[in-house]
Amino acid sequence: MPAFHATPLARRAAIATLTAAAFTLFVAATPAKPARWSATVSVNSIGAYVVGNPRAKVKLVEYFSYTCSHCADFAKLGSAPLKAQYIDKGLVLFEYRNLVRDPVDLTAALLARCGPASAFAGNHQAIFAAQPVWLNKVVKMSEAQRASWYQGEPGTRARKIAADTGLAALMQKRGYSAAQVNACLDSEVAQAEVTGMTNIGLSADHVRGTPTFFVNGRDAEVTAWSALKTKLDAALKGS
Repeated sequence: MPAFHATPLARRAAIATLTAAAFTLFVAATPAKPARWSATVSVNSIGAYVVGNPRAKVKLVEYFSYTCSHCADFAKLGSAPLKAQYIDKGLVLFEYRNLVRDPVDLTAALLARCGPASAFAGNHQAIFAAQPVWLNKVVKMSEAQRASWYQGEPGTRARKIAADTGLAALMQKRGYSAAQVNACLDSEVAQAEVTGMTNIGLSADHVRGTPTFFVNGRDAEVTAWSALKTKLDAALKGS
């Protein structure tokens, strides 16, 4: 039988077919990059929510308190540009850490943790956006009402605070049932995580106020978004 000799055209077609097959295998083996890195949310070993590209060059940690007005300012002015310019682009991995200052702050922290990890950022922003309303109720509360916040089991106290301040109603407007809200406030796991993060912040990281930001493990020593942005840009440039 005569030897078969492929024509140049046939050889090119065969090479193209093999190349296409190899590319298909490569694509199948390579994890797809998310359209927005902010959709990548996890909970780490200390219970903090972590958002963004795990391999990002810059790791940003924020210690915050829900009763802190400066933290609310950052949530209002900094969250959107941080997400759009740094997290979604895979440049910054952002970690939220609670530093609880009082029972109201603890109650808000427990409510922010309601639902799956993907719900945290929305809960977080909603609680800070409504801070002037519910914090004003706290200011106007009588001494007798405040005294009741320190009576009973932790879950009982948190339920009373959530009802008195309107935080429970806020979460119900976000689609949570009264039973779900109460379950979040009663969670001993969540209470331990929030308390543990606070202890880490005070004892290990020597945080003395909120918000406090750490950029790649170093205290940024700034609180405003504009100043933090400068720190992030410098870290991305390697300086």
